[in-house]
Amino acid sequence: MGLFSKIADRIFNRKAEPAAAPRPATSASTSTHKPIVFTGNENDPKVSPPPLSPAPAAAAEPVDVDAVLTQMAQAKGGDSNWRTSIVDLLKLLDLDSDLAARKELAAELDVNAGAHGSAEQNIALHKAVMRKLAENGGKVPADLRD
Repeated sequence: MGLFSKIADRIFNRKAEPAAAPRPATSASTSTHKPIVFTGNENDPKVSPPPLSPAPAAAAEPVDVDAVLTQMAQAKGGDSNWRTSIVDLLKLLDLDSDLAARKELAAELDVNAGAHGSAEQNIALHKAVMRKLAENGGKVPADLRD
């Protein structure tokens, strides 16, 4: 698993805490339904068998990356500069932020700005991570991607 995959996993699998949603009421009638058994023939033009696979699930809502990371920073004391610093972003996610890790991330995301460890490369890495999160289903504010 590459470093970006770990970043995405930590963010996308830790969604911002939603407001308490009411639980749907259960009905006694829903548990008394009997399964439908198909007894026809697949060649019978008047009858079609039930689908073999379940219907595709609805697309998941985009994860609000800003909200998730802000919540994580607040839980850890709120003094993270994750919005501009790739090092702080990686530390916030409890990932290795040393130069070797950032070199790996630069290679993975094809970031070739400045020398390894330079401010120029770190800024480009941060923006590349945010763009890639947006491409993979994250809701990322434009100022973090550009």
